[in-house]
Amino acid sequence: MKNIISFALLLTLLSSCEKKMTGTELLDNAITYHDPNSNWGSFDGQFNVVMETPNRPLRNTAIKINRPESYFYSKAVIDSTSTEYEVNKGKCVIKYNGSTNFNDSIAKANQLNCERAKMYKNYYSYLYGLPMKLKDPGTHISDSIEHKTFKGKDYLVLKASYDEHVGSDIWYFYFNPENYAMEIYQFFKKDDAGALNPESGEYILLTEESVINDIKMPKNRAWYYNKDDKHLGTDILQ
Repeated sequence: MKNIISFALLLTLLSSCEKKMTGTELLDNAITYHDPNSNWGSFDGQFNVVMETPNRPLRNTAIKINRPESYFYSKAVIDSTSTEYEVNKGKCVIKYNGSTNFNDSIAKANQLNCERAKMYKNYYSYLYGLPMKLKDPGTHISDSIEHKTFKGKDYLVLKASYDEHVGSDIWYFYFNPENYAMEIYQFFKKDDAGALNPESGEYILLTEESVINDIKMPKNRAWYYNKDDKHLGTDILQ
């Protein structure tokens, strides 16, 4: 009986501690798991991403990110076609099949412009910089933590919203309650009234990990529509 009472008391204490954890504290715990040595701020590294999309050829992308130098480079190859984007301290260089000389029709057909280059820089820096990027200015983390079950597994869930100039979507980040590893993230669009549209957006399942510059990054990111669970594609970090 004594052991049962002690165990019940322990569960009560653990539950009490969990309830007191704020969203910021959960984020800090997740960052400690993924980036224990605080290397993201000085990240200077490179990696390759293979995108598998149903009924489409593989897309192989080599990526270089040097955060202290505000440098980004990507080279995507699909079949025999390559596109390269380089953003160096705000200035961009674009190449198509290894050349900066391409006509307007090629540029328009392949969206070869500096806005696209900056979009890729922000896209890859955001996704592979998570959860550390949730500390960026313009990001608002909910104080409360949600408990959700997703595909039969329990998670601690953090809600994030953004200043209008940063982004308009509402994001949810799912963390393993045992070690605070990020295992899912999900976003929704807003309707005309500014409310969350449950039929919009996507969820991304993260499996396995690759360690780059001592940062634990998701090896596999599988994308699905929220509305019907349709699989859109999978990014594989190599």
